[in-house]
Amino acid sequence: METFTQNLEYQTSDYTTFSSLRSGFWVLLVAILGSSMAFIDSTAVNTVLPVLQRELNATITQTQWIIEGYALFISSLILFGGALGDKYGRRRIFIIGVFLFTGSSVWCALAPGIHQLITARLFQGIGGALLVPGSLAIINVSFDNSSRGRAIGIWSAFTAATTGIGPILGGWLAENVSWRWIFVINVPLSIIVLLLLLLRVPDDRVTGYLKLDVAGAVMVSGGLGSMVFGLIESSNMGFSSPFVISTILFGMVLLASFVYYEDRIEQPLLPLGIFRSRTFTGANIVSFLFWAAWNAVIFFIPFCLIQIHGFSATSLALGFLPAILVLFVAAPLTGQLINRIGVRVPLVVGTCIISVSYILFIIPGVESQYFYDWFTPIIFMGLGIGITISPMMSAVMGSVEKRYSGLVSGINNSVGRVAGLVAIAILGIVAIHIFNFELDNHLSGLNLDARTLGFIEHEKIKLAGAKVPEWLSPEMAQTIRHYIDVSFLKSFRIVMSLCAFLTLLSAVFTFYMVDDDKIDTE
Repeated sequence: METFTQNLEYQTSDYTTFSSLRSGFWVLLVAILGSSMAFIDSTAVNTVLPVLQRELNATITQTQWIIEGYALFISSLILFGGALGDKYGRRRIFIIGVFLFTGSSVWCALAPGIHQLITARLFQGIGGALLVPGSLAIINVSFDNSSRGRAIGIWSAFTAATTGIGPILGGWLAENVSWRWIFVINVPLSIIVLLLLLLRVPDDRVTGYLKLDVAGAVMVSGGLGSMVFGLIESSNMGFSSPFVISTILFGMVLLASFVYYEDRIEQPLLPLGIFRSRTFTGANIVSFLFWAAWNAVIFFIPFCLIQIHGFSATSLALGFLPAILVLFVAAPLTGQLINRIGVRVPLVVGTCIISVSYILFIIPGVESQYFYDWFTPIIFMGLGIGITISPMMSAVMGSVEKRYSGLVSGINNSVGRVAGLVAIAILGIVAIHIFNFELDNHLSGLNLDARTLGFIEHEKIKLAGAKVPEWLSPEMAQTIRHYIDVSFLKSFRIVMSLCAFLTLLSAVFTFYMVDDDKIDTE
């Protein structure tokens, strides 16, 4: 560790922290716009898969890889992308990431067939792995102590909001313009980002000889990639599949080898000493639990509101607008507050409020009204996230020395993305099992013929989107439709309960592991 520290010397005269409102605004705008491209694209494409499948004549497996290829590359390479920024300059790597992400976005928009689209999405994932950790790292080293918390709060608010807005934006574009415009909108954003990077954000230069840890990069990328691949395929094959088990185990072996190797070389890609910080480790555990629950919630809620309660994509967007507005107000204010009271109190309060909101999502039945049943939990969710996300990011970034900003951002982003994949994979299986069990119980007393039972069995994988056989009488069709709805609602309530538990558990880890005295916020 000492050799690594001695060989890494930052020229502070070449990189200035921004205390002025004007300079800080441009840096923050660059970070927000750059990361927003990747966060929106990570979720917006999900809602247009049926359109893609029809227009490009793709199979189900091919459409899945449009999502999975991007997730696989950005999750496995994001740690390496953050470390590259620390070694070669965060602005430099950020610019490369924007160029690569934008070029691959244009490729996606113009792709004539499914194979080219999948390949372009892989390159998008590589670009995202370079620009996402750089955005938060630039904020961390660009703002002084008095304004860093508020800046991280604003960035965090946009991060959470763009993750939730993605599916809504994707659905609207596909319905009113074209699915290709999901990728086209990245082009003007990237032009603005590049101009601001070159004109408003100074370069951060690193001096000293730094040997590139190629072996470590291969092991960590291969390990994360293998585990993420296994988690992705578990949604199709199930966790009991030998292929899924062997892939995840292989990833774990690679990551264990990576840790062993990193502890024995002079200039490691990942200095293991940063994990000696109890606060850093605790903050990442909190981050994992928070993002696991949040990703599962935004995955399942649209199915419930659209397929059970009849919301359109537009009404869904309008319905969640109050949460986004509350989030945008609360996050910056909390960012300022943590300079005075620390991160532990708002983290505990915020995660508890989020847990309450997830529990409130359990209450509505098959028949519900927006303002009576959904408005209050949506407001609570926005408030809780607004209070939570800024101190959570500040705890992660402030618990380790600034020279590791890119690496730390990469670690935390990787933690968040893997958390989302794990949560959706596991809770998806839970939802399917509960749905099947409940539906079988309801149908057992209807004396349905083999043909009808076989049709419903085939449709179960769609959960609330399952179709009812057309040959049934209107009365029987309505009965089965009702049973499908209540069965999904039961699985939805259990998933929301588990998400509430995960978020509440993050409050417990905050209380016992996150130490305000070990975080640089003052």
